[in-house]
Amino acid sequence: MAGVKMPRLIYGTAWKKERTRSLVCDALATGFRGIDTACQPKHYHEPGVGEALNSLTSLGLRREDVFLQTKFTPLGGQDPRNVPYDSKAPLPVQVHQSLAQSLRNLQTSYIDSLVLHSPVGSFETTLTVWRAMEDLVHRGEVRQLGMSNCYDPAFLERLVRETILKPQVIQNRFYAETGYDKELRAFCRKQGIYYQSFWTLSANPHILSHPAVTRVADHYGITSAQVLFHYLQRMDIIPLTGTSSITHMQEDLAALDLPIEPQHLSPLADLADW
Repeated sequence: MAGVKMPRLIYGTAWKKERTRSLVCDALATGFRGIDTACQPKHYHEPGVGEALNSLTSLGLRREDVFLQTKFTPLGGQDPRNVPYDSKAPLPVQVHQSLAQSLRNLQTSYIDSLVLHSPVGSFETTLTVWRAMEDLVHRGEVRQLGMSNCYDPAFLERLVRETILKPQVIQNRFYAETGYDKELRAFCRKQGIYYQSFWTLSANPHILSHPAVTRVADHYGITSAQVLFHYLQRMDIIPLTGTSSITHMQEDLAALDLPIEPQHLSPLADLADW
């Protein structure tokens, strides 16, 4: 997939504001090697991520050791009082200006994964934005492209058909209201597209508290969140976690390699149509 190595768990930076730098430093020190952000001052403090990345050497890390993902957020998702590009410019110009701002904010010369934060109106308009994103890959400033908040399998299938550089990432809210993207995830698996989940814990308290999950947690002396993260990565899902607790960061990373026997996880298959 464009030669980009994707971590199995990614640290999400939404809503962190002035704590972004310290929390990203904590995440990197704990062992996270994937960071997700966006050029969207409304919900993200992208410069704080850049400040954290600027201290990589103190952690014995290089820029290439970290998977860095940011987003182009269309105008409808921006705070009109703080848009990081010219809101009156043509869409391709907005995309290029946004990426230039991200590179400055993040103090880097390239982005591993640039994600379109959501479809932009019609498919044709979205395609215009995508073409501009493709230009950034050709210029060497971006390594791969993706889409977020895309819940229509037909839309994604058309995007794959009609683009030169295919989406390598889909990042969606993971919850029951969309049937956990079962059909869309099947298409992603077939096409070799990474599926990233957000709101993985927040949207699923009923799963975390279900006896099928708590029994596994009690049996292994772990948390319900660890059970769910472990189960999802066996389903080829890459969760985002935005915890501000170092203990939870450690637990979330440890969850990926827990020696949980498959038969103990099998009852989870019946908890949802996923």
